[in-house]
Amino acid sequence: MTLFSVPHDPWSHRVRIVLAEKGLEVDVVNVEPGRIPEDLLDLNPYHSVPTLVDRDLVLYDARVIGEYLDERYPHPPLMPVDPVQRAQLRLAMYRIERDWYGSAIEIDLDATGAHTAQPRKQLREAILASAELFKLKPFFLSAEFSLADACVAPILWRLPHYGIDLAKEAQAIMRYAASVFPRAGFRASLTGVEQQMRVA
Repeated sequence: MTLFSVPHDPWSHRVRIVLAEKGLEVDVVNVEPGRIPEDLLDLNPYHSVPTLVDRDLVLYDARVIGEYLDERYPHPPLMPVDPVQRAQLRLAMYRIERDWYGSAIEIDLDATGAHTAQPRKQLREAILASAELFKLKPFFLSAEFSLADACVAPILWRLPHYGIDLAKEAQAIMRYAASVFPRAGFRASLTGVEQQMRVA
């Protein structure tokens, strides 16, 4: 398998977490923004990352790639068996993508930081609005690590880099992060750029 990935992109990070949690070996092609490799131009009509190539299959969109990997390599499972719980996790991921990732991308795209106050505020508020959900189960809405955690963790990891402090209102979120970040799969998923995001 080959993964086209941007080293600092939370969408790409999601897929790298899934690959690491599954213990899968993959050739990672690091893509620099604005410099799309010719292979990717030919493979993906949207020229987007992450893009996963598995033999003759080409997949793009982090959610599609994550679910494919979970079904293709079912151990350890990253989605519950129960269809209701699966639907709830999918809905949670959809909301996180809309409410968290949109603001995160705005922050990342503003290289000067001149226009990031509003998206930072929106992201902080969206995360704090979810604080109660982190109290319900050991992982995000689940007793086991799931695709939803692979969706949540990249944004939480980047909060210091984004200049966001959740402070005292988010003890449950901080406890969650403290349990997820040391996981072997999460540590293995980090690029050098991402590791630097939390260097004091």
